[in-house]
Amino acid sequence: MSPDYDPHASSLAGTADADVLEELYAIRGSIDNIDASLVYLLAERFKFTQRVGRLKARHALPPSDPGREAAQIERLQALARDADLEPEFAEKFLTFIIAEVIRHHRAIAADRTGADAADADA
Repeated sequence: MSPDYDPHASSLAGTADADVLEELYAIRGSIDNIDASLVYLLAERFKFTQRVGRLKARHALPPSDPGREAAQIERLQALARDADLEPEFAEKFLTFIIAEVIRHHRAIAADRTGADAADADA
C-alpha cells in the first residue's frame, strides 16, 4: 500500500459524531482490504490470460473467442445471482476485463508477428 495513503481520508470530519466516524472508518477499512485483494486477484488472472495470449499467438489462434466469452458472461451472471449481486454489474465487469484481455492478446500477437518477421530477415 502506498505510504501516503490515509485510510481516514474524508471530507466528513466534523460533520458527524466521532463514534459514527470511527465506525465508518472501520467499515471502509474492510472495503480497502477487499479492494486490495481484488487488485491482486486481477493481477493473478492477467498472468494467466497473458499465457493464453502467448499460446494463441504461437498457434495463430484469434485473440477473441466469442463462444468462451458468452459462456463466461452467463456463468458470472449466475454466480452474481447466487451472491445477491446484480447480474448486469457482473456482465459489465467481465465485459470490461474481456476487452482488456483481447487488447493484450492482440498486442502479444502483434509483437510475435514482428519478432517472426525480424527472425525471417536475419
